[in-house]
Amino acid sequence: MAPNVAASTTTKQAEQLRQDGNTYFKKDRFGAAIDAYTEAITLCPNVPIYWTNRALCHRKRNDWTKVEDDCRRAIQLDNNSVKAHYMLGLALLQREEYAEGVKELEKALDLGRGANPKSYIVEEIWQELAKAKYLEWEHESTKHSWELQSLKEACESALRDKHLLDMSQMEGFLDEATNSNSEQLEALGRVFRKAAEADMPTEVPDYLCCKITLDIFRDPVITPSGVTYERAVIIDHLQKVKFGFALHG
Repeated sequence: MAPNVAASTTTKQAEQLRQDGNTYFKKDRFGAAIDAYTEAITLCPNVPIYWTNRALCHRKRNDWTKVEDDCRRAIQLDNNSVKAHYMLGLALLQREEYAEGVKELEKALDLGRGANPKSYIVEEIWQELAKAKYLEWEHESTKHSWELQSLKEACESALRDKHLLDMSQMEGFLDEATNSNSEQLEALGRVFRKAAEADMPTEVPDYLCCKITLDIFRDPVITPSGVTYERAVIIDHLQKVKFGFALHG
């Protein structure tokens, strides 16, 4: 068989396996779909859609390590793959890699808007991105509080150790050493209380809140103009506007 004919046959076989995988996927037979996509990948390993299709099956099974592996391979083959960046972002969020997850979701959103701004996946990506940004903000706030508390405990421990050392060297002046240590611990406590107050977020950042309700997004939706609102609120608003036009029409 001539090389071109053989290549054409292999490509057709891989495409048939992809279609078989799609059929299995629609029937929720994710294991069979994975097998079909894997065979397609074996025949034609440089086709990114085979990798993203298999990643989607792994996502349905919550096998996020395999989702990440397949998406990274798909991105190597096609750095403009919306689905690969999107699912990679979701996989990274599962590992609590919030900054990198947000970065991948933002990449997917930019690519999706450029390809088809009104597609369902653009809205889906934006919803996940809004949730991810909140998780990132919440994680960083908690992390800072934990680091501050750990530092406080380390300083208190060091002062207590110093106090024990001072007591062993200041026989006859124990009251003075004890009072000095108590004052130092109190001063340390005041310093860390002020630091905690300064570090404590007083409110959620604006980009995580609906411009109408001013509450944190629960189910965000993006408008064609690029502004984000809470879904239920904007739908209610549009219905009222429509009803108003009907009354005055």
